Amino acid sequence: MASEASAQSRVMFQAKDKTEEPAHRKLGKLTVKYNRKDLQRRLDIEEWIDGQLHLLFDCEEEEIPELEIDIDELLELTDEGQRTRLQELLQECGKPKEEFINGLLYRIKGLRKMSGPLKK
Repeated sequence: MASEASAQSRVMFQAKDKTEEPAHRKLGKLTVKYNRKDLQRRLDIEEWIDGQLHLLFDCEEEEIPELEIDIDELLELTDEGQRTRLQELLQECGKPKEEFINGLLYRIKGLRKMSGPLKK
């Protein structure tokens, strides 16, 4: 962890002063904190989605159709809107999709949209 801190980018802030001082710069750190549990839960859901799509389309990774399920987009919709959007995205799938849709909707309940850093 100590080696990671030294490898992180630094942001430099320089105040404009009328008096000219030697080129003296202060280094400051800028970090963004996210809730690790939320991030891990989101990662677990994305891995679950990936595995389920392979089963639904019964194909290898290279053969899976261009399909992107945006969790943040789903979180902006109502429950019925989420279901409708997923059915639209999966219309090319010939297998029954209701079990996948129900499973995904159950898993994303309680997630928050992650458009920016989470506030404590």
